Amino acid sequence: MKKVLVAMSGGVDSSVSAFLLKKQGYECIGCTMKLYGNEDIGTSGGHTCCSLSDVEDARSVAYRLGIPYYVFNYSEEFREKVIGRFVCEYRAGRTPNPCIDCNRFMKFDLLYRRAKILGCDFVATGHYARITAENGVYCLKKGADETKDQSYVLYPLGREALAHTLFPLGSLRKSEVRKIAGENGFLNAEKPDSQDICFVPDGDYAKAVERFGGQPLPAGDFVDRNGTVLGRHKGIVRYTVGQRKGLGISAAEPLYVCQTRPASNEIVLGKKQDLLSSGMTVKDVTWLLSDIPTEPQRCRVKIRYRGQEYACTVRPLADRTVSVLFDEPAKAVTPGQSAVFYREDTVLGGGIIDFGF
Repeated sequence: MKKVLVAMSGGVDSSVSAFLLKKQGYECIGCTMKLYGNEDIGTSGGHTCCSLSDVEDARSVAYRLGIPYYVFNYSEEFREKVIGRFVCEYRAGRTPNPCIDCNRFMKFDLLYRRAKILGCDFVATGHYARITAENGVYCLKKGADETKDQSYVLYPLGREALAHTLFPLGSLRKSEVRKIAGENGFLNAEKPDSQDICFVPDGDYAKAVERFGGQPLPAGDFVDRNGTVLGRHKGIVRYTVGQRKGLGISAAEPLYVCQTRPASNEIVLGKKQDLLSSGMTVKDVTWLLSDIPTEPQRCRVKIRYRGQEYACTVRPLADRTVSVLFDEPAKAVTPGQSAVFYREDTVLGGGIIDFGF
């Protein structure tokens, strides 16, 4: 019997994942990664994940399923590898995706190590994505529910990890998952999905950067592309490329954030057409292909989690960096966000957007 360590966040998705795996004959061990306490993020509850109340929900489901359950305290590692990177990236004028860092450094690194210690063959999560084996090569594919597909945040797994990962919900729709939970009496069957970033439950990223970074955000100048001062901003962290609302600038036509300049603490504003890029450079690329590409690749790319896909040509450069040329200009290419490459429903790989051009 194969043994699997199931990451249980306390939500309905991971709970049903554990149920399905047990039903399929796996020996399951449930666990929750304690990443912070409510007091650490300045809240007493809310729609987060991995909080103290979520631990109790996960424990209840594990008890109902009759499987062992553990809580692993990774709060120090989470603060360093996820929250710390979040603060540094925002202060550097980039817009990070900490959920991807959490998958990379926590769920599919630390949790894998723990699984080996426990003698487990697999780690399983409640992500909506699929893993297939084609000619002995494991592939990461989009989830069947296009409204919940999470393949975008999973590209850092790497090929080796795919062979030891299970996504039981990959072929299901969210409505089916809730139905299974309700039929089996799970207390979280109708529990709302997690919202925003788990350690920023109120959605105020700037306040979180100030709190975790321990320093106030200095005001600076809004400027146009020629350097003309248009007004004052309230801290570079409060703005991201493509933003229109909340600028407080009067102009004849709408202005958008086109660029942040952390060195001079300036934010460049421009017109809607100024947001368009013909291409971008992407760094720290992880490929999930059997062979790392050395020649240009035709594919499609997502430049934000719920964004559209753009047809493009990817040209490999040195040091895990690629140049991407869009078939048609892309809007609001944002440094710090992830670019994930697809061929139909298969993830080819992904990396971090360095800059658009």
